Amino acid sequence: MKVREFNEKLAAKITGAVGTMWAAYAFAAIAFISLPAAIMSGDPVIIVAWISQAFLQLVLLAVIMVGQDVQTRGVQKKIDETHEASLAEFELAKAARESHAQEIAAIKKLLIELKGLEKDVDDISEDFDSLTDDRREDGK
Repeated sequence: MKVREFNEKLAAKITGAVGTMWAAYAFAAIAFISLPAAIMSGDPVIIVAWISQAFLQLVLLAVIMVGQDVQTRGVQKKIDETHEASLAEFELAKAARESHAQEIAAIKKLLIELKGLEKDVDDISEDFDSLTDDRREDGK
């Protein structure tokens, strides 16, 4: 295993462990251990430092990671739903295209039949004209 792969796997495991509410609770407990000493010092700088460095940084780190994970899952769910809807629309479009192709084929067939009928009508018309011409000649 290469060093890079090892580092990535280790980072993923640590991120997975730290990015839980249990880690936030543990960090809060650790931070509260030093709270009495900060309060007893009476120094506002030490109290503010405890709040910002010991409590907020430790606890919010895990809470923010949990929140990001929740948001990511929500976004992933929307992406998956959109993907499923897109696939369904694609299938509908394919079916419509096939249906249109069948309709076009049927229309072409009808046109061919109509052209054949037109030729028959022309032939009948010619026969009729020929007949009427023959009758006119006979009637002379």
